[in-house]
Amino acid sequence: MRRSRLFLVGISMLIGGVLFGLNGCGKQEAGQTQSISNLPVIDEAYEAIQEKAVYPIKKDMLVEGALRGMADTIGDPYSTYLTEQEAASHRESLAGSRVGIGAEVTRSNGKYIIVSPIKGGPAEKAGLQPYDEIVRVDGERLGNETLQEVVNRIRGKKGTDVKLTIFRPDADKHMEYTIVRDHIPVKSVSHKLLEERGAKLGYIALTMFGEETAKEWQTATSEVIKQGAQAIIIDVRGNPGGYLMAVSEIAGSLLNEDQVFVVMQDAKGNLTPLVTEKSKDIQYNDHLKQIPIVLVQDVGSASASEVLSAALKDLKRGSIIGTTSFGKGTVQETMELSNGGELKLSTNKWLTPKEKWIHGKGVTVDIEVKQSVLFTEHLQMVTETFKEGHFNDQIAYAQRMLKAFDYKTGRTDGYFDKDTADAVHAFRADHQIAESYAMDREFFTALKSAVEEYRGEEKNDKQLRMAVDYLVNALAE
Repeated sequence: MRRSRLFLVGISMLIGGVLFGLNGCGKQEAGQTQSISNLPVIDEAYEAIQEKAVYPIKKDMLVEGALRGMADTIGDPYSTYLTEQEAASHRESLAGSRVGIGAEVTRSNGKYIIVSPIKGGPAEKAGLQPYDEIVRVDGERLGNETLQEVVNRIRGKKGTDVKLTIFRPDADKHMEYTIVRDHIPVKSVSHKLLEERGAKLGYIALTMFGEETAKEWQTATSEVIKQGAQAIIIDVRGNPGGYLMAVSEIAGSLLNEDQVFVVMQDAKGNLTPLVTEKSKDIQYNDHLKQIPIVLVQDVGSASASEVLSAALKDLKRGSIIGTTSFGKGTVQETMELSNGGELKLSTNKWLTPKEKWIHGKGVTVDIEVKQSVLFTEHLQMVTETFKEGHFNDQIAYAQRMLKAFDYKTGRTDGYFDKDTADAVHAFRADHQIAESYAMDREFFTALKSAVEEYRGEEKNDKQLRMAVDYLVNALAE
């Protein structure tokens, strides 16, 4: 092991794995037994599989299988072994930029579909569009690959080409694109100034706690304060966590110096309080420590997000609005291994400033506000066609969406009955798409657009509206 990092991520890939001592896997002379550990039973099993197994398997895969298997025994979904490629992808997910074509891809019914190209990215400039189906990558036809395998094939080094063959349903033809990979900036912080009934409120959304989040936070808070923000709304809904250092720096901008914002508890039960301190690299506005704060969270707010919300709540620095958070109270240390992979191991519990462990419970809110399913449901890209008599999870998804829009589907279990067909027909008429009783690609596209439009109207966000009203009333007192 050469380097380690502490981070807190709640909702993540569940890949089994743990540390396994290796003495090397180079060539061995004929007739010699290769030792891969200092445990005889492991060496015995390894040798037997290599010499006698009817199904051949590469040595590296055996070792990685052992690593993954050991993690499964721990019973902790957050302690994982990552291969070299998986480790690189994981680091990239928390980095300030990544290399690729700049397009979100999903897998639907065995097809690999472009959800949306990132504005200004290589994919958009090349002409890729939502609902384009990726058929080939560099001339090789896609088959039963996982979504991650397809994404990894599309990614590569900056400046290199990737050739995509796509099928465009609207044109009913295949098209060839050669796209030059480039750095795609990944922003984890967005902000705006809200003006309501004479009050100016800074709204700052954090999608994760990545490498650049603290610097982005400084920029965002500085701008809204310059614009006259009298209070701040912090939105961590759907934020799965990230690096502990990012949470530390953000907490330091909101709390007084030397305040305990989280307590670490190691495997032996020893407690180590972590206190806020001034960042050497970032200068914050002291005014930020004084103005009212409201944090908005939901069940998708996990780990590092919960460290921040719990600190604000325990230290009475701000109010929490929304719903109870995810409930992930462990800290992982990531350590590089000699084979290029990484061990991500839960090494500490984290406790709130009042030394409460929220694992499995979550951080409760001061004011509970539940959202419409139109905000909480994951939007799907559906390419299939469904008619009366069909039964499918994607039909159930559409039924839930239609019901939320007050169309009378009668049921939401995925069975396409006459009431559902009538609701689909009514929706299509209201949105001026071809008259039909079927759920087809045109229907699902219109449904997705309708939900996105609904989400885009601030008045429909009940949790945000409550946060705004709370702060406006607090400032008026």
